[in-house]
Amino acid sequence: MAAVPPAEWTLPALRVDVDGEWWDDDVQITHPGVLANLRGNLRRDPDGYFIQTRVRIPVTVADAPFVITRIERRGDTLHGWVNDGVEQDIDPATLRIGAGDVPYAAVKDGGFEARLSRAAAYQLLVLADYDERSGRGALRLGGREYPLIR
Repeated sequence: MAAVPPAEWTLPALRVDVDGEWWDDDVQITHPGVLANLRGNLRRDPDGYFIQTRVRIPVTVADAPFVITRIERRGDTLHGWVNDGVEQDIDPATLRIGAGDVPYAAVKDGGFEARLSRAAAYQLLVLADYDERSGRGALRLGGREYPLIR
């Protein structure tokens, strides 16, 4: 089988959907090793998301490239599970509520924003206090209060 000449090679159409699933055109990428490689090599700059190989391969991200699938309180910290299999503490100061009341938080040492899955959003709400009069919620950890704001 002959190698494909570079002039005839086209970039893959990589994208991450709203649930954090990776796709190459209309084919979902499910192989754990391939997913780990893609997620581990994802970068972002002012021009957007990309994977850098010998060429820059753009990645279209529908919402956030990572999803926090589970969140819990551990003493005075907030701990989360990211959809790439990584567990990490979540800085509660980075929590925000986006459109459609979807919560987000920074992950990967602040390098990326992650969307909280529906399950993780409910887990966060159980940890937060809600004031019905003001309509505001807040998370209290380590003697500090973190407002959950839009």
